[in-house]
Amino acid sequence: MTISIITASFNSSGTIRDTLTSVGRQTHPDIEHLIIDGMSTDNTLDIVSKFPHVKLVISEPDKGIYDAMNKGIQLASGEVVGILNSDDIYAHNRVLEQVSKLFEDSETQAVYADLQYVKPDNLNKVIRHWKAGEYSSQNFYYGWMPPHPTFFVRRELYQEAGLFDLSFKTAADYELMLRFLVRYDIPATYLPEVIVKMRNGGASNASFSNRWKANREDRRAWDVNGLTPYFFTIPLKPFRKLSQFFLKY
Repeated sequence: MTISIITASFNSSGTIRDTLTSVGRQTHPDIEHLIIDGMSTDNTLDIVSKFPHVKLVISEPDKGIYDAMNKGIQLASGEVVGILNSDDIYAHNRVLEQVSKLFEDSETQAVYADLQYVKPDNLNKVIRHWKAGEYSSQNFYYGWMPPHPTFFVRRELYQEAGLFDLSFKTAADYELMLRFLVRYDIPATYLPEVIVKMRNGGASNASFSNRWKANREDRRAWDVNGLTPYFFTIPLKPFRKLSQFFLKY
């Protein structure tokens, strides 16, 4: 089973080597790693060129990270597609092997797992531990969502349910997973372990203003899918993150 990994990059020379190394060390034998670059002006592409496992590199102007992800999905040929950002890494070398085994069950349409936020300059220093928990589409109504970097789906589902909606600036991943898992009721399987380490940070959490804008986008994600959240669904979503600072692993 071929797993396609899409990595969007732009001036990512400070972090992309770790990302590439984590994919190149995977024990799964059939990986298609695609780098979709937004015309980097640093030495990102020079670093990428040193990793022979990368199957395709495209560097051209784009409309942002979700546009780059869409390009990668459309170019992917694997049965399963995953997204790994250019500042994230897989937590160990058997991640894709484990994901592949779950997809051997024809009933498995999507897989997600746990994620750790780590210090940007020390990938072993955990700041937040995102334990996703067992799947139920009803969880979305209680402010839940799976960690997007751990989210793998069969490629055909993108063809059937659509790509990232570029009208969203920070919540396109939330909207896509809401669309797949709630609107289209695609069954998902939980892999109960940390498979991705993510450098701490993020535009939607950078300030109160950005958090407010992100909440508005979260609400619109329900609207565009013809879904009605509970009155507490959107306000509860950021509060669910508080436990991530106290969970032990």
